[in-house]
Amino acid sequence: MLERLFQLEAHGTTVRRELLAGLTTFLTMAYILMVNPEMLAKTGMDQGAVFVATCLAAAIGSLVMGLLANYPIALAPGMGLNAFFTYTVVLTMGHTWQVALGAVFLSGVAFTLLSLLRIREWIINSIPLALRSGVAAGIGLFLAIIALKNAGIVVDHQATLVGLGDLGKPAPLLACLGFFVIVALAYRKVTGAVMIGILLVTGLSIALGLSKLDGVVSMPPSLLPTLLELDIMGALDVGLISVIFAFLFVDLFDTSGTLVGVAQRAKLLDEQGRMPRLGRALLADSSATMAGAALGTSTTTSYIESTAGITAGGRTGLTACVVAGLFLLSLFFAPLAMAVPMYATAPALLFVAVLMTQSLTQIDWDDLTVAAPVVIAALAMPLTFSIANGIAFGFIAWVAIKLLAGRWRELTPALVILAALFVVKLALFT
Repeated sequence: MLERLFQLEAHGTTVRRELLAGLTTFLTMAYILMVNPEMLAKTGMDQGAVFVATCLAAAIGSLVMGLLANYPIALAPGMGLNAFFTYTVVLTMGHTWQVALGAVFLSGVAFTLLSLLRIREWIINSIPLALRSGVAAGIGLFLAIIALKNAGIVVDHQATLVGLGDLGKPAPLLACLGFFVIVALAYRKVTGAVMIGILLVTGLSIALGLSKLDGVVSMPPSLLPTLLELDIMGALDVGLISVIFAFLFVDLFDTSGTLVGVAQRAKLLDEQGRMPRLGRALLADSSATMAGAALGTSTTTSYIESTAGITAGGRTGLTACVVAGLFLLSLFFAPLAMAVPMYATAPALLFVAVLMTQSLTQIDWDDLTVAAPVVIAALAMPLTFSIANGIAFGFIAWVAIKLLAGRWRELTPALVILAALFVVKLALFT
C-alpha cells in the first residue's frame, strides 16, 4: 500500500528511512507547539484551544501535502505571521481575534484562487527578488524585537522609546542562555536544537521555582473556544484589505521559496528546474491555512525545517505523513507546552530571526535604488510593529526611487499598481 501511495522504490527510499526523516523533521519544528499558543493567547484566545488548533492544522497540512503532492514537506502555523496576527492586527490595530482569523481564512481563499487560476507565477515574477528578500529580513527583525521584549532584554523608555531591561533578573539571563545553546547546537547540526533550548530553559525555570509544571500527559484541551469562531464578514472591512494582502503576500512568497528550496535539496526538480506537482503542493498549503483559521490559529505554511528530514533521507510524502501523525500524538502533551514561560520561547524567536535576516546577503548593496527600498521595508516592520506597513513602505519606495532615478523601465505593472494602492491605503485608512 505504501509503495502504491508514495512510490518509495522509484524515489530510492525505504519505509524505515522515511520514518526516521519524519521524526527528524518533527523534532526541528515542534517548537511551534510551545511558541504559537503562548503568542496567540495574548490576543485573548484560549491557550489550550490554540494548542489543539496548532496540532490539528499542522497535522492536516502535512497529511494533505504527503498524500496529495507526495512531497516530504511538513506544514504548521508560520512564524512571523503569528506575530503579525497578535501584535499588529489585534493588539495594535484593535481588531478582535475573531476578525483576524477571518482575514487569515480569506487570505487562504485568495491563495487557492491564485493557484487554480495559475497567476501565481505572474505575481511572483513581477516582484523583484531583492524586495522579497527585504520583506523576509524585515519579518526577521520584527521577530527579533518581539523576542527581546518577551525576554525582558528590551523595555519601553519614555525618552528613547526603547531601552535596556534589568539584566539581573532571571528571565533575561535564562533567555540569553537558551539562545546561546540553540545557536551552538544548530551549528553542530544537532537535531531539534530549538526544542532542546526551549526545554532546557523551561526545566531550569521549573527547578528555580519560576514556573510550574502540572503534569506532562493529559487528554487534549477543548477546541470549542476557537472552533469556527472566525469572523469573515468583519474581515471584509476596507481597512483590513492590507492585512489580508499581508497574510497572502508573505504566505505566497514564503511557501513558493520553501517548496522550491526543499525540492531542490531533495533533488526532486525536473530537467528544466521546475517542481512537478507544484499546484498540488500549493493547494495543500492554502487548504491548511483555511482549515487552521476555522480551527483557531494563524496562517499555516510550509516549513523550511523540512530540509532536516530530507537530509535524513526523506524523499516522499510518507515523511510528511509521519510528521502529521506525531503532531496528532502531541495533542496529549498539552501540560508540558502550557508550562513553557514566555522567556523560554524568546530564544526560539530570536534564532528564527537570525535565519530570516540572512536573506539580506542577496541584496546588491552597490545599487542604491535597490538597497534603499529594501532597508526601508526591513526597518519599517519592527519599528511600526507591522508586516503590512513594511511591505507598503517597501513597494512605495521601490517605485518612487526607480521613477526618480530614471529607471522606470525596470518597473512592472503589478509593482506600480500595488504601490499606488498602498499610497491610498496609508493616506485614507491608517
